[in-house]
Order: sequence, then C-alpha cells, then structure tokens
Amino acid sequence: MHTLHDYPERPADRSRWIVGLRGPKNRLDPWQPYAWLHEEERGPKGALISTNVVFLTNKECPFRCLMCDLWKNTLDAPVPEGAIPAQIRWALERLPPAKQIKLYNAGSFFDPRAVPPSDDDALTALLAPFERVIVESHPAFLGKRCLAFQEGLAGELEVAIGLETAHPLALERLNKRMTVQDFRRAARFLRAHHIALRVFLLVFPPFLDEEEGYQWVIRSMEIAFEEGATACCLIPTRGGNGAIEMLAAQGAYTPPTLPILEQLLEEGLQRKQGRVFVDLWDIERLATCACASARIARLAAMNREQQPLPSVSCPFCV
Repeated sequence: MHTLHDYPERPADRSRWIVGLRGPKNRLDPWQPYAWLHEEERGPKGALISTNVVFLTNKECPFRCLMCDLWKNTLDAPVPEGAIPAQIRWALERLPPAKQIKLYNAGSFFDPRAVPPSDDDALTALLAPFERVIVESHPAFLGKRCLAFQEGLAGELEVAIGLETAHPLALERLNKRMTVQDFRRAARFLRAHHIALRVFLLVFPPFLDEEEGYQWVIRSMEIAFEEGATACCLIPTRGGNGAIEMLAAQGAYTPPTLPILEQLLEEGLQRKQGRVFVDLWDIERLATCACASARIARLAAMNREQQPLPSVSCPFCV
C-alpha cells in the first residue's frame, strides 16, 4: 500500500486538505435537477427495466470523501421545502415513462439537510407510479426515516451504499467516515427490513497499486454479495477534484484502463453472485487507443446482457 508523508492522518485535517484543492462549484437552480436521463437496466429477475435517473440539486454532503467530484453540483445551503419534489416533476416531464427511478443526490437521500424530511409525504405520492425507487445513502443516515419512507412508497425501495473498497486502510484514508463493519451493519439493517441493496465500488482507489487494486475490487464484490447486495456498480476512480490529481502526481493513484474494466466486469459476471455493472459516466476520458470505442461498446453490452461477450482484439492493448 502506497503511503504519503504529507497526507493528513486526522479526518478533520484531511477534509481541509481535500477542500483546499478544489476548484469552483457549478451554479445551480435549487428548483431544477442538474441532470436527468433514461436508461434500460437488467433487473434482478433477468428482464430489462426502463429506468429514469434524476440527479438532484441539494446541499453538499457533510463528508469530504477524497475521491469525490460530485460536490461540483451541490449547493452551500439546504434547498427550500418543496424544491426536491419540484425537481423530480421537472425531470419526469422531460423523460419517458419508466418502471423504476433512481434519485441520486451527490450525498445521502436521508440526510435531512440534503432532502428535507417535510417533503417525504409529497415524494412518496409523486413516486407512486414506480415499481422500484432507488436512492443512495451513507450508513450513518439509515434508520427510522428510511423505514418510514419505505412504508410510504407504493413500490419497492432500494438503497445504494458506497462501500468503495473493503480494503480497511484504503477505505479509512478515503475520509468517508465509515468502516467495512459499518457497511455490514447497514446491509443487515436493510436486509432485515426487506430493502434491496446496491453497492458502489471504486476501481483503483488511491493508495493501492494495480495488483492490489484489482484484487480488492474482487474481494469487495464478494463482501457486498455476502451481505445481500443484488447489484454491484464498479466506478472508475476519476480525477477532477484536485486531490486525485495531487495523489497521481505523487504516484499514489493510477487510473484504471478500459481493458482492466472489461476484465473486472467479466470476472464479476462469471461469478454469478449478482448483477455487476461498470459505470460508464464520462468513460471516454479513459480512451487511450483506437480500440476504445469498441471496448466501451462491449462494456455497455455486458452491462445490458449481464454475461461475458467476445473480447476486443487490439495489437496495442494487453
């Protein structure tokens, strides 16, 4: 494991170090989501499910995770009451009908300073047409509000948790303020209340070399599925927040390649423990060879089909 002498050891110091390397935030309207899209996702029973995804505008997450670039699209203050339902209505007016909806808010959906609890009744009524509602949350915010929200929904609730990595030291240094045991407790809480679990994992977080990084993605998937996850989403660790660029310059971070992502997805699918997806958001930044478009298409196809597909042949990539 790679160590840095100037990377702060105390979480509060790390937060200041991370924030100090940031650039400016994007200017956002609290009454509109900052992005929305429609996709087809292979569901747990094997069918393709029409899915709307809404990226909500809200207050920045209280945790200053080392690898996060989502703060760029957040606000410095909580949104007014009624703003989150208004954002969802805005997006749904511009999206086709769908069976499930993902509400991603660059933090935790059950954080009261991100999504006002007073909006929960309006939200559950607005989300009544959907068979499944997927939100994201840090384990620290899972509790009574989550269960009340589940009770108010017409469809099923699924919660996505960013475990990131099960490597205990790397996870601690990400400044996420959680442990693998915290993840396990949260997963068991969700399972006990019949709430589906989706897990986000980083491909090559800082401080791990390529061999360690690869093996710990596999181990992290194993732990996620052991704890009842129905899906793991592999997210290539990306720059854009200043801190990752600083670590890269010091040799503590190397981005994954498209062939590595293909190998990890293929191995995850071959294990047949649950669904495995690679996050293709901004994936073009990893394009370093003429074969990149074919590799990205293969990743998208394996995401959709949930099975390994013929490999891409390239004389320059290994």
